[in-house]
Amino acid sequence: MKTTTGVMMLLALAATLAAGVAVAAWDPQEEQKNLAAAEETIKSFKATEPGLEVYFKEAFAYAVFPTIGKAGLILGGSHGEGLVFEGGKVVGNATVTQASVGLQAGAESYSELVFFKDKATFENFKNGNVKLSAQASAVANKQGAAATSSYNEGVAVFVKSKGGLMADASVGGQKFKFEPKQ
Repeated sequence: MKTTTGVMMLLALAATLAAGVAVAAWDPQEEQKNLAAAEETIKSFKATEPGLEVYFKEAFAYAVFPTIGKAGLILGGSHGEGLVFEGGKVVGNATVTQASVGLQAGAESYSELVFFKDKATFENFKNGNVKLSAQASAVANKQGAAATSSYNEGVAVFVKSKGGLMADASVGGQKFKFEPKQ
């Protein structure tokens, strides 16, 4: 009898969680919330790094990830969702996922901007062919970083910590998935 009750409670919990996810997927204001988060992220980056303005003006397109969560203990991972802009207009959604292995412990969150220098690089991104490895240059929030940064294989990445504590000396790569706006 206890086993049956436990199973029923577990099924009820799973159904409640599934219903919560379904309700969240129907949020009619989700698009506005995502746009507001992206705009706030851009504003925050520009406030601390005025040199980024040239990237926003000259890049063919860019992706804004307001919050990427990362955690790890030897094995690690991160995930975030964002918006993709071309010509200053939202053209789609994107996700970024990373798996890593190495000396790492803790959890953190950060924002990330990814600029695409030209149409060919952006098309590669949209087709899932842009992956950033440990060798890709990501610039931590540091005054004057944009002025000294440049594109690496048509991509420039800027990262700004939001919080958390993480020691990290790992190797991994970011994988992006693009979904066009409908």
